[in-house]
Amino acid sequence: MSGEDRERGMRARREVLGDRHVDAAIERTSEFTAEFQELITRYAWGEIWTRPGLDRRTRSAITLTALIARGQHDELAMHVRAALRNGLSRDEIKEVLLQSAIYCGVPAANSAFAVAQRVLEEDDAD
Repeated sequence: MSGEDRERGMRARREVLGDRHVDAAIERTSEFTAEFQELITRYAWGEIWTRPGLDRRTRSAITLTALIARGQHDELAMHVRAALRNGLSRDEIKEVLLQSAIYCGVPAANSAFAVAQRVLEEDDAD
């Protein structure tokens, strides 16, 4: 990956997920996971999240829905925080979760509400 591609990806990653999360991910990187971290930085953050076709609020709403549908609760918690950082309100996040109940299933949305509530309560405590 070129230095410019990596910089663009890291900048987007930090803006969406926050320095604390990215710094912790970098700290956990090992020789075994380094190439995967580079892949995420280059493609997810440098290529997709920086595309001009959708704003970050919309990308966050889509990401929340995809994670709910796939049952990816750890990633969902991280992206609820990212959605707040990207400008979605708590009510908008709630609406995404309600919408997902119809298209992803009530059990998936039920789990998502539990994850989101925990994240929002943690956010209140900070």
